[in-house]
Amino acid sequence: MTENARPHMDQLPDLIGMELGVSRWITLGQEDNDLFARATRDPDPLHIDPDWARREGPFGGTIVFGFLTLGMLTHLANDIGLPRGSKYQLNYGLNRMRFVSPVHVGSRIRLRMVLAEVKEHALGMLITNNCTIEIEGSDQPAIVAEWLGVLVRED
Repeated sequence: MTENARPHMDQLPDLIGMELGVSRWITLGQEDNDLFARATRDPDPLHIDPDWARREGPFGGTIVFGFLTLGMLTHLANDIGLPRGSKYQLNYGLNRMRFVSPVHVGSRIRLRMVLAEVKEHALGMLITNNCTIEIEGSDQPAIVAEWLGVLVRED
């Protein structure tokens, strides 16, 4: 999103229910899964052993860790950008989150974000976004989540 296309944070209360943006598509591959498995010390073969996952798993091959997919929220949201007037967004957590569909290794995902709520906060604004991580070619999303962030005002 271009600088001028982004709304100013003071305009956000008028934009509740509006789509803030859609990220570009990114691919999550086996190397991403393997790095995540090492970092989280989770050796689940459904995610890191393609032969086992093909033979024994319910999805015909390895799938991306759900928490890895969830962890891509910030990266994907960077494509959408911050509202003007804010210099930073602090992650404030999730109200609700569901893993709807598995993401097969090698699939492409993107984020669609809709503004759900805006409240004043000591640092600026507390916003809630309805986030959907979509899987290319699928009618079902990978994840739906209510994601909260504090927009820190520029000085």
